[in-house]
Amino acid sequence: MRAITRLALFSTSAALVATATGATVAQADDGGAGNITIDKVVVNGGKPVVVGTTKTVSAKVSVTASDDSGIAETSYIYAVGPNPNFAQIWYDDGDITCVKVSATTSTCTGTLTFDPQAAVGFVGNSAAATWNLRTLVTANDHDYIHRDAAATFKVQRQSSLTVNASPEPVKKGKAITVTGKLARASWDDNKNHGYAGQPVKLQFRKKGSSTYTTVKTIRTNSTGNLKTTVTASRDGWFRYVFAGTASTAPSTAAGDYVDVR
Repeated sequence: MRAITRLALFSTSAALVATATGATVAQADDGGAGNITIDKVVVNGGKPVVVGTTKTVSAKVSVTASDDSGIAETSYIYAVGPNPNFAQIWYDDGDITCVKVSATTSTCTGTLTFDPQAAVGFVGNSAAATWNLRTLVTANDHDYIHRDAAATFKVQRQSSLTVNASPEPVKKGKAITVTGKLARASWDDNKNHGYAGQPVKLQFRKKGSSTYTTVKTIRTNSTGNLKTTVTASRDGWFRYVFAGTASTAPSTAAGDYVDVR
């Protein structure tokens, strides 16, 4: 039964990979037998999976299902992104563990991995998209349920942001120049590159306060660099904040303190 299931999954996946483009994932038919249900699926705690240039990122997946006979297993968890990106784990390989919540309900968990330097499964910047999560759950009475899109989740490129406010110290009323750079991971060459044309907020937190306020919004230049000037008025910290885009995760620079005299 499980060997047939694995073969069927890869037959469906082959068709999907052949037709998937961009962030759109081709749909295979859902299927099942009996009164088994998938009640809840959570990927990475509901947050996007953010991947940089070197480190493998792990994302926990949980599948909660119910059947009047109880749950036997979640046979596989298979994440599909734009061609040719995918990640998979199998119950038979010991990658998925099921724990009873009640006599009828179990939660099965496993961990998907995303390796930016992998030769197969995670290839190029096209992986920054919405992925579909497939799964197959079977019950003790052999009821089963397959969902081609049991959940969706985002995979995003990691970003980084720097800030430098100068001169330090500075006289009150004089100009402070605040520079920085916004970069993001490229999975085409596993390097970080400047992110051009993006809106970034300059924020300030005065000494003695725990709250940052937005001073202005500027855009990165063609190489991702930032530069603006403000008038020195009081001691405090300057930072840049990037809200993120669909393909790229947000980031916040550490505050840079300026002593105003």
